[in-house]
Parts: sequence; structure tokens; C-alpha cells
Amino acid sequence: MLNVANLTAALSYLHAIVSERLREYLQLEESVETNEVTYLQDNSPFAQLFQSYTPTFEEYIVLLMALVPHIQPHFFNQIINECLSDGGDLPEFGGVRGTNHRGILPTGETAQFILAGNDLSKRLEIQALFSPSHWFMQQHILKLESVREGEPAMSGKLLLDSEIIELLTVGSISPPRFSIDFPAERIATQLEWDDLILHPNTLHQIRDLENWMRWNETLMNEWGMKKHVKRGYRSLFYGPPGTGKTLTATLLGKSTGKDVYRVDLSQTVSKYIGETEKNLSKLFDKAENKNWILFFDEADALFGKRTDIRDAHDKYANQEVAYLLQRVEAYNGLVILASNQRTNIDEAFTRRFQSIIHFPFPRTEERLALWQKALPAQTNVADNVNWPQIAARFELTGANIVNVLQYSLLTMLASGKQFLDYQQIEAGVVRELVKEGKLN
Repeated sequence: MLNVANLTAALSYLHAIVSERLREYLQLEESVETNEVTYLQDNSPFAQLFQSYTPTFEEYIVLLMALVPHIQPHFFNQIINECLSDGGDLPEFGGVRGTNHRGILPTGETAQFILAGNDLSKRLEIQALFSPSHWFMQQHILKLESVREGEPAMSGKLLLDSEIIELLTVGSISPPRFSIDFPAERIATQLEWDDLILHPNTLHQIRDLENWMRWNETLMNEWGMKKHVKRGYRSLFYGPPGTGKTLTATLLGKSTGKDVYRVDLSQTVSKYIGETEKNLSKLFDKAENKNWILFFDEADALFGKRTDIRDAHDKYANQEVAYLLQRVEAYNGLVILASNQRTNIDEAFTRRFQSIIHFPFPRTEERLALWQKALPAQTNVADNVNWPQIAARFELTGANIVNVLQYSLLTMLASGKQFLDYQQIEAGVVRELVKEGKLN
């Protein structure tokens, strides 16, 4: 409801602008020159957005035109009917019909008609609003829909970003939902840094990465380093499964207030030519300027070594890697690739990483800390449980240890026993090793 006052005023203003331009064109009245960007200077998300971008009059009107069908489907039809009471077609106005939407959807031609009329010079100025270099496109705010080959580019619909629509209407942006169009899911954790047990060398490198996340904006913008350093940060986490790579990524996000999205590569990679690049484009376009952490788990599927070209499949697979490399380098946030083996990742990527962090198999002292951290405080432990001996005997990762404890504690509760004993832990270990194929 925060935007209602501004939306009401903005739609009334847009109605007056469009109606006036149309009536002038039909020679029903003379034009009155208007070039004001007018909205209520309140604290609504609507006002804050336009205060941050300070659009020109033309940019402001184009944004309102792209927004209005999402609020008043009949908006443009009503104005045309008011000016053409006897009916008739007006191709100069532009606009198209949608599949489900029954009103007029404005196009680039509609923007030219309303803001420039027949003034050729002015029409070209309006066309420039939709160039790739304009902030509409640079900030992923608004673009023209692509049209079929041979049709005028300006006949494409005005496409306002879905997040901008949400911000200008309901006043907030909902997190993206996992889908084919956005093949990533937000991950979080209730754990803290104290719960993460890593080799000291690994933890030291993670602290360096955290420093970048906390101080990069100061270094780039206030100290002027952006002239010398590429934006964004790229890191490779490699090591056996269950050694803390995913948990580290989520804790980095939690400690710095940034959302972490784990990319589902099974939804991203496609056997159809060009589809993988399209899926990646949607993902990176959505993430741009959000300060999200993008976490590519089991990254070998996309970031693996390129092959010698023997057939068309190899050619397009290598093109996918090249495109991905380009998008990763251009991303202005943190990208983390996770792999079991460093050697599985293409050297073209590793050369561009700011950090390559090894997550080794935990040593005995780290396994002991993992057992002690994961054990619930409510647990009564039998006298035959010697944690240092258990840590030394069973070579397990942190994920393995959590699984063993879960199984052992459930067994204890189901049996009605009051103490967790060694036999229950040993049974849990055997079950875990069998599951992983390390024991017959």
C-alpha cells in the first residue's frame, strides 16, 4: 500500500500525457509542452526508485508506459476510445496484443509516437533509450522484446523487469523461485563459524575471502581501485565430499548479509544447441547487481576441461565453456566453484580465480572437534565411548560424522536406552561406510 498515492498520481499524469499527444496528432487540440518528472516525494519504494535513478522526462514516461498494463489493462484502449469515438485503427500508435492480455501492450513505436510524434530527430533519440549502452539495459530495468527477423526493432514490446514491477507496485521484491528460468535455490544455515571445523590453512584463506566481501566496495569505489582491478571475485573450493565446502559458502553469506544461491547444473546444462547459454544468461542477468553469492556445486559438469574438437558436439561444448567464462568474469559478485578435484577444472578458469582453496580430508584432531561439535548437549554418553580413540580410528568427513550421530542417536532413542554407547556409534560408522561403498 506504500505506493498507492504515487501510483495514482503517476497514472493520472501518464493519462494526461498520452491523451494530449493523441489529441494533438488527431488535430483535436493544440499541444501544451510538458517535460516534468513528477511524483510524490515520499518514502515509498516508488519514490525511492526514481530518486536513485533520476530519469529524464522521456525515460520516466517510458517506464510508466511499460508499467501501466500491469495495473490497468484497459489504460491505452480507454484513451484511444476517448479520442476516436467513432472507432478506427491507429497503426502509428504502435502496440500489440498479448496471448492472454486483452488490452494494448505498448511497444517502442508507442514510445516514439507519444514522445516524438513525427519529429524524426526526436524519434531517433527515443530509439536510443533502448540501446545496450543505456542504463535501462545496463541495470536490467527495461528492454525491448526481440522481434522476428525483418520486422522493425521498435515494434517489440516494452519489457519491464519483473522485480521492478514488484517494487513499483507491491513495494517489495520477493526472492526468485527455483524454476527452469532460474535454476538456482537459496541456501542458508543455522550454524555459525564456530561450528565449522577446517584445517587452519583453509580457514585462513576463507578469512581472506571474507575480507574481500566486507571491504571490496570501499577499496573499489572510495579508494579508486576499480580502475585497476576487475570487478567481482572468483574462488575454487576443492576437496572430498563432506569437507565443508557448501557450509563455508553459506556461512560467508550469513556473516556478510548476502544471499547464497546454489546453481542446479542439471537444470542448466542442455543437450540442445544454445540452450545452456540461454539458461546461464537468465541466471546471471537475474543475479547482476544483487550482491548474491553464486555457488556452483559439482562444477565439473560445466567448468570441466575443454576437449579437442572432433565433432560438432565438442565444438558447441567448448563454446558453452567459453560463454560461461565470459559471464563469470563479468559478474560483479562472488562466484564459488566447488569440485572434488582441482585438476577437473579447465585451466582457463583456474587462471582467473582470485583464490583456490583446498578443503582436505579432516585430520584426527579436526575429526575429534567435529564429533564434539555435532553431539547434542542433551546426550548422555556411556563410559565405553572414548572420543579421541573414535576420532583416530574412523576416518570420516564432517558430513559422515553428522550422519553417524543421527543414526546412532535415533537407534538409542528407539531402543529406550539412556546412554549413547560405543556399539551404537560403531554400527552407525559401518552403515555409513557401506553406503559410500568403502566397506562390503
